[in-house]
Amino acid sequence: MTNLFDLSNKIAVVTGGSRGLGKEMVLAFAKAGADVVIASRKIEACEEVARQVEKLGRRALPVAAHVGKWEDNDKLAEAAYKHFGRIDILVNNAGMSPLAPSLVETTEALFDKVIDINFKGPFRLSSLVGEKMMAGDGGVIILLSSTASYLPAPHTIPYGGAKAAINAMTVALAKLYGPKIRVNCICPGPFLTDVSTAWRDDKAAQQRLGLKRFGNPNEIVGTALYLASEASSYVTGQVIRVDGGSW
Repeated sequence: MTNLFDLSNKIAVVTGGSRGLGKEMVLAFAKAGADVVIASRKIEACEEVARQVEKLGRRALPVAAHVGKWEDNDKLAEAAYKHFGRIDILVNNAGMSPLAPSLVETTEALFDKVIDINFKGPFRLSSLVGEKMMAGDGGVIILLSSTASYLPAPHTIPYGGAKAAINAMTVALAKLYGPKIRVNCICPGPFLTDVSTAWRDDKAAQQRLGLKRFGNPNEIVGTALYLASEASSYVTGQVIRVDGGSW
């Protein structure tokens, strides 16, 4: 059964891979046998995770990239293909969810930034890598959404809208790229990453969850390995909620 989750000699790209859920996925993929491209805005953070991957006996390429910028996605894809020759697994994990004081006080710049990072970037990178996967041996694309995409809240409209677009894009890309490429989406709930400081002690929010607790970052790994590997060989176009029971 363990062979189902084997990623030996696969090449994976993980955006937002230097911390939080992205870092957990990077290390899990490396332990499963993959070589990994780690992308985020800060090259030093990427290099630190790359060293951890290399200690696991796998190759790593750290790349500084701001996924909200069209040209950075182009450069990231180019760097990955130049270094490794192919990409077998693409994980569009990078995202952000800043809040404005109110809807009317949401600036155009903030609105654009949220859309750029959460939707425009994954659209561009998936398009670039998808075309090359189609011309080669195929592969896997994994997108990251959020509970905000199906539990709309007034204070997270731009973010929730961008993540809802990710859900829609998952299905559209699965239709476009099948059968050579499987495209799926992980929809995380509240995880205790380094960006959770504003709400990690909210006991009432925990009690509203089916499991009555927030997720630990490593609990994203099972779903990520499932979707990246042959364990999910007949799964595509799906949005899988990993949210502790957000109903």
